[in-house]
This record gives sequence, structure tokens and C-alpha cells, in this order.
Amino acid sequence: MLELRDISKVYSPGSVNETCIFRHFQLQIPDGQFVSVVGSNGSGKTSILNLLCGSIPVDEGSIMMGGNDIGNVKEHRRYRNIGRVYQNPAMGTCANMTIHENMAMADNKGKRYGITPGVNKKRTEHYRSLLSELGLGLEDKIQTPVGSLSGGQRQAMALLMSTLTPIEFLILDEHTAALDPKTAEIIMHLTDKLVREKKLTTLMVTHNLRYALEYGDRLIMMHEGRIVLDKQDEEKKAMALDEILGLFNEISIECGN
Repeated sequence: MLELRDISKVYSPGSVNETCIFRHFQLQIPDGQFVSVVGSNGSGKTSILNLLCGSIPVDEGSIMMGGNDIGNVKEHRRYRNIGRVYQNPAMGTCANMTIHENMAMADNKGKRYGITPGVNKKRTEHYRSLLSELGLGLEDKIQTPVGSLSGGQRQAMALLMSTLTPIEFLILDEHTAALDPKTAEIIMHLTDKLVREKKLTTLMVTHNLRYALEYGDRLIMMHEGRIVLDKQDEEKKAMALDEILGLFNEISIECGN
């Protein structure tokens, strides 16, 4: 279970730019649930992700993962149990390293580094097998620097690397926003496949309302730090895209967007 309990958060307190993004915010996500989060700019979508990952601290309240309060746990330690894929494909991979080296680095997540080689050649065929499942031909380019790949190929790699070691939670931060429509579709299919196969508790922030409706078990719409729509399972399946778009446009007009 992932829980945000009674969370309050103020940006730039005491300044002319002071903004209260959350006031006694509550959210519970059961184990294995795939949640899509949509909302207008400034609604608090990305702030939720940053609070969970420890990129920003909470002012009040508790963040619970598996029954443990992780509010004081350092960001790098949280990533032992969390995988995160960002909007920018370059952020999840190292451009100057080969595909093989990137995979090996992800494979060593959370492990101690010593004087042994960083790349375990015995794992090469395992990496090739995983890469082949992406269907992008990357298994035949394993010694190619990642910087020479397309944005879609890098994002597919980032997604695979984020789930290479056992994790409990997957955070998707608008991970298809920088991709062309065809590549975005490929990445979403890969995302759904990995989430289902690994039974990951997943939180996906997206501006694509169709993806939010089509993928996942639950749909949340945020507005001014509040949840204004929360549908899951059969209720979510019964919703039409026009219904979500209508509510989203109503909120956007209210915000002046």
C-alpha cells in the first residue's frame, strides 16, 4: 500500500511567490494498482511524484510505503524500491555509455561497488533477451552508445532499466510526452506489458487523456491540489473520453488556460 496521509506543502513560503499546493491531501494506492493521473498545469500532479520520490520534502503529513513512514528517508535510498521514468528520454540513460553498459549499471542498482568489473559478461545474453522483447532491434546494437539511439529507443531502454531490478513502485512522469504519436503508442504498450507482468504498483502522470482512460485500473483528475475525479475498475471503463475531456476543459477555462 502506498499512502499520502494528511499532506500539506507550500512552495516559496514567506515570499511573494508563496503557493500552497496541498492542504491535508489524502491518497491511497493499493498494491498492484496502475493509476493514471491527469490535471491542468499547477494542479499538483508532478508534485505528488516528487514528494513520493523524496525530490521535495513534505511540510506536514506522512508518506507511507508498505506500512513504513519514509518521510525522512533520503531520495537515493527510496529509489531502491522505486523506478522512475522521466519525460525527457535522456534522463533515464547515459548517452556516452553503450547499451550493454547502461543495462549493467541498472542491473547493479542498490548493490555495493568494488574493484570487480562493472559489466558482467555472463549477463550479456540475459540483456539481449530482455532487449529483444522490446521489438526495436536493440539486442543487435548492444555495443552501440545510447546517445546515438532515437528518443523512442532511449525511452524504451529507460523503461526497461527502471524495472530491471526488483522494485515495488513504478513512477511514470509524462514519459510519452516528448515522443511522436507512433513511438508513444509503442512505449505505452511496453509500459502496460511490464506493469502487468511484474505486478507493479504504478503511478503515471500524463497529459494524454486517451492514455489515462485506456490504460490502468484507476483514473484520478487533479485540480488545485485536490482530487476532483477518482474512478476505478468498472466505473473507469464506463467513462467516455468526451466526458473526461469536458471536465478537463471546464477546469482549464476556470484556470484561464
